[in-house]
Amino acid sequence: MPVNLNAPDPNDLHPVPGVKLGIAMAGVRKANRRDLTVVTLDEGSQVAGVFTRNRFCAAPVQLCRQHLAADSASRAILINTGNANAGTGEDGLVRALSTCVALARKLEISPQQVLPFSTGVIMESLPNDRIEAGLPAALADLREDNWGAAAEAIMTTDTVPKAASRRVRIGGKQVTITGISKGAGMIRPNMATMLGFVATDAVIAPALMKALVHEAANRSFNRITIDGDTSTNDSFLLIATGKAGNDPVTRFDTADGDALRKAIIEVCEQLAQAIVRDGEGATKFITVQVDGGKSEHECKQVAYAIAHSPLVKTAFFASDPNLGRILAAVGYAGIDDLDQTCIDLFLDDVHVAKDGGRNPTYREEDGQRVMKQSEINVRVDLHRGDETATVWTCDLSYDYVKINADYRS
Repeated sequence: MPVNLNAPDPNDLHPVPGVKLGIAMAGVRKANRRDLTVVTLDEGSQVAGVFTRNRFCAAPVQLCRQHLAADSASRAILINTGNANAGTGEDGLVRALSTCVALARKLEISPQQVLPFSTGVIMESLPNDRIEAGLPAALADLREDNWGAAAEAIMTTDTVPKAASRRVRIGGKQVTITGISKGAGMIRPNMATMLGFVATDAVIAPALMKALVHEAANRSFNRITIDGDTSTNDSFLLIATGKAGNDPVTRFDTADGDALRKAIIEVCEQLAQAIVRDGEGATKFITVQVDGGKSEHECKQVAYAIAHSPLVKTAFFASDPNLGRILAAVGYAGIDDLDQTCIDLFLDDVHVAKDGGRNPTYREEDGQRVMKQSEINVRVDLHRGDETATVWTCDLSYDYVKINADYRS
């Protein structure tokens, strides 16, 4: 069961003018499962994306990068689940491109205006014939209010769909931001197997889109880890249709620019945290905050060392306050001149370690009280500077092994 995460109410997901979504059952891997999603974007929409840094990236990731780099004015997104089309070589590229061509013909656009996405089992041939056969049903289902169904259709090992929506006033106009994501395992920053799609009807200067998508990812999807595995297919798209009619946002250091930027990041953070809450086999949601660093980078180093550690994560699963494991992770995080005598460690309100050693007032029953909670805050103070960083993770349970052992069955 996910940690304090419920399926979104479709009525709470605001339609984004200029974006329509259609769902179909294509039988990509299993019959009678909604596994194909088509998203159409009105002419004039802007799209920016960030993708996995895994050098063994999937065929659809390669095509998306090419199509976005060509600046071909993206008009459609094609998503399948059940098959990742990764580790498939030249044949995978051919099959992915064929689905783009098929959808482009039906929409009367260029294949370069179609962005393909796949998620599922790696190193199996994409059943492009099934995807192409499912396109008419997906196109017939196109609606602006289909975000909830789309969130469900892109799931793999997820137990609940993930979606978020906001409305803000920008330049006197109502602006909508709605997004969906999927992911529960094979999750680690760079990017954390996730897919994310966030759309807004705000008018945003084209020059800002790349910077905005990178910042949003770095503040959300690149701050989560479940198992330390970076997928071959991780992708995040930001879409701006410009239908809200606000004066163009050309800078983020204005009231309107900052409000839009914050709202988009909030949606992304909610989606990213939902991935962790639905981590495969997760029973606890853990926030790791590292303060007092010389740089944000070294704070993230320490936070990720804690969040990636199987020993730390299994201790949280067992509610065992074996908290020396956290200090050990701090020590091997890669800060060569770290002074261990300056480190403070807190679990929620419990001061566990002081000046690099056990706090004299710390009692193990207090640590265990916190460890038994479903949501836990870990805070480390390095006392080296003024920088801070936060990442989100979960525990590592027996069910994680069971889910991944049975994944292909």
